[in-house]
Amino acid sequence: MERITIAFFGPTNSGKSTLVNAIAGQQVSLVSPIPGTTTDPVRKLIEIPGLGPCVLIDTAGLDDTSVLGAERRRLTLSILDETDIAVFVGESIPDIIRKTGIPVVVYKHGEPIESLIERIAAAVPKEEERFLTGDQVQAGDTVLLVMPQDSEAPKGRLILPQVQVIRELLDRGCNPLCCTPASLPAALGTLQTQPALVITDASVFQAVNRALPPETPLTAFSVLLAAAKGDTAVFVEGAKAIDRLTPDSRVLIAEACTHVPDTEDIGRVKIPNLLRAKHSTQKIDIAAGNDFPEDLTPYDLIIHCGACVATRTLVRARMRKALLAGVPFTNYGIALAFLQGMLDRIVIPGSRTPGQSF
Repeated sequence: MERITIAFFGPTNSGKSTLVNAIAGQQVSLVSPIPGTTTDPVRKLIEIPGLGPCVLIDTAGLDDTSVLGAERRRLTLSILDETDIAVFVGESIPDIIRKTGIPVVVYKHGEPIESLIERIAAAVPKEEERFLTGDQVQAGDTVLLVMPQDSEAPKGRLILPQVQVIRELLDRGCNPLCCTPASLPAALGTLQTQPALVITDASVFQAVNRALPPETPLTAFSVLLAAAKGDTAVFVEGAKAIDRLTPDSRVLIAEACTHVPDTEDIGRVKIPNLLRAKHSTQKIDIAAGNDFPEDLTPYDLIIHCGACVATRTLVRARMRKALLAGVPFTNYGIALAFLQGMLDRIVIPGSRTPGQSF
């Protein structure tokens, strides 16, 4: 989900929706002369030449004075957390946008769409290519993927992190070997040498570890996502806060996606059960999709999902908010490793001084 997020801001009836429709080449947003026609943020996934995969987000006017204007403004401003490039349609960029540090492109009515896209492309921050598997593997390595196919796995498909890692390993010239926890011994028996890396689901760390020699590097899909989208040192320090929890502590479990939970759900079943077994922690809130609380101060710990469907920009914005609120922030995989006594056993790529990049 590493698309470039381009969000469109401006006053009501400034032409934001018309502009989004023009770039997309189809009607994404309803257009009318009635002020406040756009109410909620409207998203459109698109491929743009020179930019690649993007998501366009149309927003309500920042000056909406209708009965629901304040709520619409709140939703509009919440989009800033996931914005890579802000396109402002209007005369004066509000300070609340300018102060974020997000690159802003001002659109002037009558400017050709091709010219606007060129200016957006020029404003995108240039970053080095990042790999989920980091420097843990190289061409020719055999990498063993141990993938539980439980009730949470979509029938006939693999979950997105598994697909992303397999594709990356193929692109990097590695040899991925896939199995389930039950078939792990047989898979190991087919190898003449130990795999360069074993990647599994964090919920089965202990079972997989028991089948491996202690020197075999082991990690999880969600740990790799943590390194690619956040700051692993912050996640590790956040996981250590689990030991400071009490029965009165309040924990927020944040999911980037929305789904109907099942009996084996990691965020809503497995992690809460482990927390309750360790500290009798009962106050556990769930925030799914965009419903990330504005006020984080009531929480003693935030445990975020691997964010396979969220961008690095969004994860780091949420992490930054937690750090500013003084709330420890960690990730599903690293939290599960800590809860299972595996934190010192697993490979955690990209660790840095906590908060260094903020």
